[in-house]
Amino acid sequence: MCNNENTSCENCIADILKVILLLQQSVCQNDSCLETCDRGFLGQSCSTFCNTRPIVLYTNATGSTPLALPISKDPNETVTSSVFRLEKLDGCCATCRVLALNTDPTVGFPYTATNSFFTINLNCVCCLRCLDDTYVDVM
Repeated sequence: MCNNENTSCENCIADILKVILLLQQSVCQNDSCLETCDRGFLGQSCSTFCNTRPIVLYTNATGSTPLALPISKDPNETVTSSVFRLEKLDGCCATCRVLALNTDPTVGFPYTATNSFFTINLNCVCCLRCLDDTYVDVM
């Protein structure tokens, strides 16, 4: 699956995910890029408090349907989500956290963190969609 000795990946999606991961791990930098997946700050401006750029992944196997995974580790779980938070990159392997839709209207953020994680080979990902930056309490 992932080769820990190989930390390089010749993959445009991996390059974008590297930017997202760095942004999620660092303080906002002053950048005026277009609203693309690899813009240099989280949120609508550097003063916005966001810690996550939610992503949707599409694979060759899923075609035009986003990859959807269970929101819990329970093998009987039927609720899935196609919105993820990048947590780690290891060469061409990305570890993501499944995000669930927030059902608490008092919180004000669209997603909540789950304890459901997966690792995907980025060579299997053919499309990446970024959603609006937000805050997610990652526990």
